[in-house]
Formats: sequence, structure tokens, C-alpha cells
Amino acid sequence: MAYTNSPLVSYTKLSPNHSGQRTHSIDRITPHCVVGQCSVETLGNIFLPTSRQASCNYGIGSDGRVGMYCEEKNRSWCSSSNANDQRAVTIECASDTSAPYAFKTVVYNKLIDLCVDICKRNGKKKLLWLEDKNKTLNYNPKTDEMVLTVHRWFANKSCPGDWMYNRMGDLAKAVTERLSGVSGGGSTTTPPTSKTLYRVRKSWSDAKSQIGAYSVLENAKKQADLNPGYEVYDENGKVVYGGKTAVTTPFKPYTVRVTIPDLYIRKGAGTNYGTNGFIKPGVYTIVAEQSGQGASKWGKLKSGAGWISLDHAKKL
Repeated sequence: MAYTNSPLVSYTKLSPNHSGQRTHSIDRITPHCVVGQCSVETLGNIFLPTSRQASCNYGIGSDGRVGMYCEEKNRSWCSSSNANDQRAVTIECASDTSAPYAFKTVVYNKLIDLCVDICKRNGKKKLLWLEDKNKTLNYNPKTDEMVLTVHRWFANKSCPGDWMYNRMGDLAKAVTERLSGVSGGGSTTTPPTSKTLYRVRKSWSDAKSQIGAYSVLENAKKQADLNPGYEVYDENGKVVYGGKTAVTTPFKPYTVRVTIPDLYIRKGAGTNYGTNGFIKPGVYTIVAEQSGQGASKWGKLKSGAGWISLDHAKKL
């Protein structure tokens, strides 16, 4: 298909950090929180160095302006998931620097505008929020549907923050109404207040472990049952469902094949660790797994050289 870019963009600084043209058509949108009330210019500077190894398609500054850092035709490096970023338009939104990482009203309104525009240009009439990670990732959107995903599903992060996560359903509804002509044009919307949600976490204090927030308690219980060691908490942090006890099983080493020539070996499980050079294409043994920044999962090399992103290695 022929890809286009948003006419809402008022600032462009293209990042070199991307994987070239997508291998999947666009059927997802992934909003992120910047963790900073920064401008579109600042975002451009953040994503410009190759050492950053990160980018996004669009960014919304604290004043509501839209910046473009990776054209829609290209896959950005934004969600710690190659599979997600190949099919998603990624949007970094200026936010507060502390939890729940709230957006300004002007940013939230522009996010609605931008999502409407992305859907229209890509032939979509509905924006869906399915709440559940597994349900979403296994869902095959219809040709006129766009689906919302979140960064926290692919990495040990709270992104897009609880403020935006709790409003994903409202975002989907507002965009779908605009696409169907139910609500008027570009009218200003006050971000809706949070409804009662049941959060699925390992512990209340570990917000980054959250894998879902549900308005229906039974749905939260089901998610906890699917993830031993997780519990369901109400708005006040009280456990309302204990879930299943985690069963610890010894890790079984396995082999992977690396085919790309420029995969970094990291000193720890994440792009926030230093490098030990590149790993050569070949077959390697993984002796441990761990979540970390920049990949959905990291694998520790048996040789002791360090950790590699398992997003770029095929399990044998």
C-alpha cells in the first residue's frame, strides 16, 4: 500500500533509528508517555543520535504541537517489540515526570485528533481497545479496524502510565465516534475522569509489573489466574483476589540462531547497559532470561559474554 504522513505535523526531524519500510500494514496505534513535559523540538533531539537506538513515528509536545521523527512507511524503534512496531503507528506524548504520568488536556485532545487522522488515512473506521494483552495480540483486525496496544505489554515499563492506560477505552470511543461522525469536528474534550478499575500486579507497590486494569472484576481474576504470582487490587491497593501461587521451575537452557550481523551484546539485560561488541551470526545457548529496557525479553549467553535481545534471535 501507499503510505502517507499526517498533515497535523508542524515540526519534522527524521531520526536514523528505524528499520526501514514496514513488513506489515498499519493496524495498530501505540500511545506512549515521554515522562517529561517537553517540546516537539526536544523530542527530535532525543531521537536524533544513533546511540539512542530509539524513535517514534510522531510526538506530541506539551503545547499540543505534533512532530514527526519516523515516517509512517517505516518501522520505528519504540515499543520494545519488532512485531508490534512493524504494524503500529507509535506516538510519544508529553507527560508529567512522576506517576501516574498525566497528560495536559491539550495533549490528550491532540492525541484524539492524530488518532482520527491516522485511522482515516489508513482506511479504518473503528479504533478498538480490547483491554487484555493476550486477546489483543491474538486478535486479527478487520480491514476497517485499528487496535490500540501499549508499551507495558512488551517490556517491564509502566508506559503509557496509569493516567493514559486508564483512558485507553475512552480514547478508542472518542476516536470511533469522530470517525462515524457522531461527535463534532475538532471540539475540545476534557479528559474523562478515571472509572473504577481492578489492577492485576505482582504487588501494589510494583506498578511496573501491572499487566492489566479491568472495569469488570471477573476479567481481572481471569488474567491473574493466567499469570501465577499476580493478584487483583482495587483502587485503594487492597487485594480483592489472590490469584494462583507462582510455581518456580528450573530454567532449561536452549539454543537460538542469530542471523543479523549487528546485534549488540549487552553487559546486562537492557539497552541501558553498556556493550561488549557485536555477536556474530550463528547458534548460541541461552542460560537465563530476563525482562529489560529495549526488548521484550533478554537472553544470557552461556559463554558469559553478556546478554542479547531475544527479539532478534530465533529459538531452535
